[in-house]
Amino acid sequence: MLFSSTIFLFLFLPIVILLYFLAKEKYRNIILLFASLYFYAYGEPEFIYILLISIALNYLFALGIEKVESREKLRKAVLVVAIVVNVAVLFVCKYLNFTITIIDALFGDILQVLPIRLPIGISFYTFQAISYLIDVYRKEVKAQKNPINLALYISFFPQLIAGPIVRYKTMAEALENRKESWNDITYGVRRFLIGLGKKIILANNLSLIAEYAFGFDNYGNLPVVTAWLGAISFSLQIYFDFSGYSDMAIGLGRIFGFHFEENFHYPYAAKNITDFWRRWHISLSAWFRDYVYIPLGGSRVSKKRHIWNMFVVWCITGIWHGAAWNFVAWGLCYFFLLVLEKYVFHPEKLKNVFGKLIYRIGTLLAVNFLWVFFNATAGYGMSALRRGAGYCLSMIGCNENPFFSSEILFYVQEYGWFLVAAVLASAPILPKLKELCSKHKVIHGIWEVLACAGLAVVFLYAVANLVMGAHNPFIYFNF
Repeated sequence: MLFSSTIFLFLFLPIVILLYFLAKEKYRNIILLFASLYFYAYGEPEFIYILLISIALNYLFALGIEKVESREKLRKAVLVVAIVVNVAVLFVCKYLNFTITIIDALFGDILQVLPIRLPIGISFYTFQAISYLIDVYRKEVKAQKNPINLALYISFFPQLIAGPIVRYKTMAEALENRKESWNDITYGVRRFLIGLGKKIILANNLSLIAEYAFGFDNYGNLPVVTAWLGAISFSLQIYFDFSGYSDMAIGLGRIFGFHFEENFHYPYAAKNITDFWRRWHISLSAWFRDYVYIPLGGSRVSKKRHIWNMFVVWCITGIWHGAAWNFVAWGLCYFFLLVLEKYVFHPEKLKNVFGKLIYRIGTLLAVNFLWVFFNATAGYGMSALRRGAGYCLSMIGCNENPFFSSEILFYVQEYGWFLVAAVLASAPILPKLKELCSKHKVIHGIWEVLACAGLAVVFLYAVANLVMGAHNPFIYFNF
């Protein structure tokens, strides 16, 4: 079930909210749990069994880790087994066929690709479960004794399918004792509508330009201008698609009394690549930092070991996003750029305004080119890498491709203003205007009225698009 669907907006969500607030507090977690399981099972009910097995196993593993608290070796053994089981389930569902293709490429066609379908959101809820187990092992949190509460933590529908990746410690207190407030509800509704607008108005329309450009069978025929418009459109599409989903998840969580941390902070305003990853998919970056990078030694090691630690993190980051070579290459490219920033360029030492500006532009260009590889999916083999490289060559006119074709004018006329709006919205312009307006009481009041009116227009426009059956993909459902 999609947040951006009429059945969610006008049937599922109103019923859940009504039942939730009519029920006594002791029944509210049960209502949210059953709603979450139904939400996940809707459309593809066979995947619910994997989720339920994951919940049951991790409930038992955490209790086991805590029960043998005084026996360190046994605690560690239970944790290792628990992580191996979680990773094994993820591997079979997501990476087994990719591994089979690698084996076949090395030793001939000795194995066959299996008819395995990827369970939606498995990467997200697996990482949440692993973080919970590690935090229990580290004694940062207590193992949850109530299976309903743990099941709700892992399966809570606002962030189940595409994050943000929520730590157990973030939800622990709210699972046991939370008080919903009118301020939280109104904030949640506004935040949800902002995310809905990002998704349906911006991301969905930008996807049409991106799909046209990336849809060329032969990138030697892809005009340079079309290639750039397609790449920029995809860069903005994936941002508004994913950050829009995160906004909706944060908003829905707030309605029910849960306070999730931010997952995006204007990443395209980043000063450098390091800064970009402090702003993009913050919950994933924090997960890798706390559960992979720091345990490996972080940066407080020798130079060679530090580079190795970064290599491991970015290999895993790439493969986490998808079982294909283009994702591996995407992660390794970021590893290479971050090593250069750490040991060669040192962008934080730039004092000249012109130098800082050039570095910002270079950062945006690097991110944009790497999104091309990210979007160049073509099965498990090396063809995705070739398609990504071919598209990049077309962007710089090295494919003997034409510079311009009049066919792109249709997309510019139809969707150009969405592109302009997306560029403006990707910069922190509105927060700065809001901050200025908040200094004057009358102006702040006008701002609030205009903001409410704008959100009402966003909602009506979004619903009209949904009713008319507008194009409505969700990129991060693939991960």
